[in-house]
Amino acid sequence: MISRCSPALLMVGMCLLLTACGETASHELVAAPRASAKAKDTAPSADDDSVVASGPLVVEHQVDVAAQRDGIVSKILAEPGSRVKGGQVLALLDDRQISADLEAARAKTRSVDADLKNWQAETRVLETDLERAQKLWDGQIISKEQLDHARFKVEADRWDVERVQQLLVNSKHVEHSLELELEKTRITAPFGGVVARRYVRAGQEVARGDRLFWVTAEAPLRVRFTLPETFMGRVKRGAQLTLTTPDLPEERHAARVIEVSPVVDPSSATIEVLAELTGKPGQLRPGMPAAAVAGSAPVQLHCRARALRDKARLRRL
Repeated sequence: MISRCSPALLMVGMCLLLTACGETASHELVAAPRASAKAKDTAPSADDDSVVASGPLVVEHQVDVAAQRDGIVSKILAEPGSRVKGGQVLALLDDRQISADLEAARAKTRSVDADLKNWQAETRVLETDLERAQKLWDGQIISKEQLDHARFKVEADRWDVERVQQLLVNSKHVEHSLELELEKTRITAPFGGVVARRYVRAGQEVARGDRLFWVTAEAPLRVRFTLPETFMGRVKRGAQLTLTTPDLPEERHAARVIEVSPVVDPSSATIEVLAELTGKPGQLRPGMPAAAVAGSAPVQLHCRARALRDKARLRRL
């Protein structure tokens, strides 16, 4: 009974295939430029360079802002949807301990600096005594031992000056290190954009590496999509495209290809293409689905791809 019904099922399947292809073509006319009635009835030629590909709108700068040190969130200064500038503070961590340590380090630096100046002044006094002792020695007024004693005192003080200088350098490094730790309590935007998400709340304890905010730029908008390997060499850098999105079907945006993968992905037999919006983004936002249209007959190519998928599905049945 099953073998007798198979031809009938095959005929029904072929009818559905032709119907689906026609429906796809009419549907794609909404998102793609208008094609003539003759183009819908004509099969795509072997050298047809038209293409319709889809992918999400993305931006180059889009990151999760993470905590750089352990701490407790003391204040939230940005909410999702807020537009921020690069370096703008998004949140603050409790910095009381770090601030106290930094003030102590600055006080020690001032103390060491004063100690250094004291040793330098004493060294200048001893150098003056050495000059006087040298003159007295030249006049045979003092002994050689007295001259050497004055010289050794100057040399000892010079070593003390160098020692305190190194203490001052170390103290300044400790102070700078604490200043960097204090900066880490200020969670800032790495670039201008919009706060897409907030993962923390005031009073929450966070560890180093925890996500705090998701910040994304709003421009330039790009779309990354893949094409069959047969388009290698046919879609080139600088090619002009038209971007559409089902979220805003009435809008058309110009774009150009800025990057074409030089190799074919062996697992999918495709190449990757990156296009960038060249005009104003209008109401487009990162994450929206988009279709990149190029060539004179994109409807035919899209319909052909749908027909091949339906044919493979019928074979499995």
